[in-house]
Amino acid sequence: MKIAISGKGGVGKTTVAAVLARLFGREGRDVLLVDADPAPNTASALGLPRERAEKITPLCEMADLIEERTGVRPGTSYGQMFRLNPRVEDIAEKFGVKGQDGVHLLVLGTIKSAGQGCFCPESALLKALVKHLVLRKEQVVILDMEAGLEHLGRGTAQGMDLLIMVVEPGLRSTGVARQISRMSRDLGITRVGVVINKVGDPAQAELVERELEGIAVLGTIPRDEGLVEADLGGLSPLDHPGAARSVEAIDELRKRIVKLLS
Repeated sequence: MKIAISGKGGVGKTTVAAVLARLFGREGRDVLLVDADPAPNTASALGLPRERAEKITPLCEMADLIEERTGVRPGTSYGQMFRLNPRVEDIAEKFGVKGQDGVHLLVLGTIKSAGQGCFCPESALLKALVKHLVLRKEQVVILDMEAGLEHLGRGTAQGMDLLIMVVEPGLRSTGVARQISRMSRDLGITRVGVVINKVGDPAQAELVERELEGIAVLGTIPRDEGLVEADLGGLSPLDHPGAARSVEAIDELRKRIVKLLS
């Protein structure tokens, strides 16, 4: 299964991606979690200790690797020709960091300051990586995408079996979800669904469903102070007993995904 998770910033997509990854790992599956958000924090949501997370070198900072594979050095790519299909078959194994429940984390990273140049070679590397992965029966790839539409615009999510849009009660969030849904279909992603997060009462979920009529709702996750406490403590929700309600809801989402993609 190749699953992309997207949505407006702050809706909780990284939490959903990380918890899903560990739940699949507990099933005995081989899981690769790709942090494709320019503000990478998936390591924390996955439950990696801060000292380990800080030692992870994002792919976009591996200038020699990117130049070797794409033919262009990061930050100097504007107007230059680079390989659209770089060699990537060894990247996940070489640079993935093993976390809890057997999940391997691969961090793309981000441009850190203005004037560093086009993100095109780095994006080409990730796009080729995602398209290259040929999965065995028990393997799962989860792509934690950047907030909004940018990765869809670059086509990074091509080849995904399922795109999950995480939304929260609110018109700005649902508006972004509608745009993501339209763009994903243009990329050939035929399975698109919504997870409604931070639901305080059933009426909120019903409002979101009306706003997103025609898009399948794969699950709802309650508003949960336990998630906030886990984040403040640098813990995965799976490692914080106060977040049990949300973890249970995400596990129901996992079961529905398996059924949908079987």
